Amino acid sequence: QVQLVESGGGSVQAGGSLTLSCTASGYTVGGTCMGWFRQSPGKEREGVASIGTTDSSPYYLDSAKGRFTISRDNTKNTLYLQMNNLQLDDTAMYYCAALPRGGWVASGLCHIRLRTFSSTYWGQGIQVSVSS
Repeated sequence: QVQLVESGGGSVQAGGSLTLSCTASGYTVGGTCMGWFRQSPGKEREGVASIGTTDSSPYYLDSAKGRFTISRDNTKNTLYLQMNNLQLDDTAMYYCAALPRGGWVASGLCHIRLRTFSSTYWGQGIQVSVSS
């Protein structure tokens, strides 16, 4: 059974930093399509960052470019999202997502498939709150 468990969320002042972690069990992080999504009250879930099977050219939401970095540590079987210069609009529940292992998937296509495939695995979510 696949489990994705997020950690590292919390409250931070604007301009601060947080690093989210997503530790997987029953699933191998390396060489797979994974990403981070977020959802705030009254808004649709949106993709923040995703990484394809080869780790090259990760996808980022425009507002996250230059501030967020997605990465993974295969030895720890964990996906990360480093978030710097956090802004009020970054306040949301953040979710880790992963596709079942399959063939090669580029980061941009990974982002789309995570959002649209019914086979996507989801974590339970973790809250990030940014205050002024």
